Amino acid sequence: MPSSPTALVYSKAFDAYSYGEQHPFQLHRYGLALDLMEAYGLLQLPHAQRRDCRPVTEQQILSFHAPDYVKRLQEFSASDRPRADFLFGLGDAECPVFKGLYEYAALGAGATLEACRLVVEEQFSAVLSLAGGWHHAHRARASGFCYLNDAVIGINWLLEQGRRVVYLDLDAHHGDGVQEAFYDSDQALIISMHESGIYFFPGTGFEDETGIGKGLGYTVNLPLLAHTDDPLYMRAFDEVVYPLMAAFNPDIIVAQIGADTFRTDPLTRLEITTHSYAYLMRKLQALKIPWVALGGGGYDLMNTARAWTIAWAAMNGVELSPRLPAAFVKKIRARGYPHSMLLDALHWADPHERLLALDAAEQSIRAIRKNIFPILIGGDQARNL
Repeated sequence: MPSSPTALVYSKAFDAYSYGEQHPFQLHRYGLALDLMEAYGLLQLPHAQRRDCRPVTEQQILSFHAPDYVKRLQEFSASDRPRADFLFGLGDAECPVFKGLYEYAALGAGATLEACRLVVEEQFSAVLSLAGGWHHAHRARASGFCYLNDAVIGINWLLEQGRRVVYLDLDAHHGDGVQEAFYDSDQALIISMHESGIYFFPGTGFEDETGIGKGLGYTVNLPLLAHTDDPLYMRAFDEVVYPLMAAFNPDIIVAQIGADTFRTDPLTRLEITTHSYAYLMRKLQALKIPWVALGGGGYDLMNTARAWTIAWAAMNGVELSPRLPAAFVKKIRARGYPHSMLLDALHWADPHERLLALDAAEQSIRAIRKNIFPILIGGDQARNL
């Protein structure tokens, strides 16, 4: 168990919003995750707290986002009439416009900011913001289901408090909005492991995107080919991400822990399971560095519920049964879910496809160790790793 308290930040107000019944980003995934956590007894832990949140202020939003974009969000949010402004990425199938949109986005960012505040001001060891992780939102454009970039707003606040921050993005999609915010800065280390943008949204996040100016070397991208499986994923994390995080020695880790890397996710082609996901969560907790976890993506709802339950258990130092609780299984069977296990067996991809993914991963690892390690770790030490 952690020596200091942990918190799960979530507001019931999220239940009032919807992207639409046919949209892949379904907000009732939050309720499913909370049901599973409840079934495992993770919402009654003596050192863990549930915290509500409130929307961020316009001033806090403007720490990253452009005033004209924020004004248009507010304007569209006030009406239930269908509208669009493609200059700002609003109103298409990806980023629909609905009444209350601005309030919804501001509340999500507020949950992440509250998570950051709890770590800094109340010395919580780990905080999970289920509704956080909108890493595609750009300074003046909505993108990839994201309207306000809660991660950037939270990191900006942490930097104002004098904290040293690592941002780790484990979502299947590259964290392009966060990269945009800190590309020329050495105040935070930005690391993203994701499916390669060669053929995949948002088409960015390649190894040679390493920052500019004083930010050179402080942006790290580890693109992975389709069919990257559990062993490759864990290897990439251990050989690149873990040593860089340790070398940077942050005060706080902000981790986007999206669950869309899983092999049954309908929008992605990685082949990760809860086996390697649980491994990464345990490794993050083992660093003994205060951390904020942001829910991120995940479009197979049971995968998302299982992933976030695993993350919350790791943050609290709790070992869970690999089998889902019987009462929860009975409940989800009525909804058509066939799952009975929390933890999957180690998965290996098809040998031919895995070989292609292995070659690509090794090239990425070599490039990062050659170009980034000497900057962040130091020449002699980097050569010995």
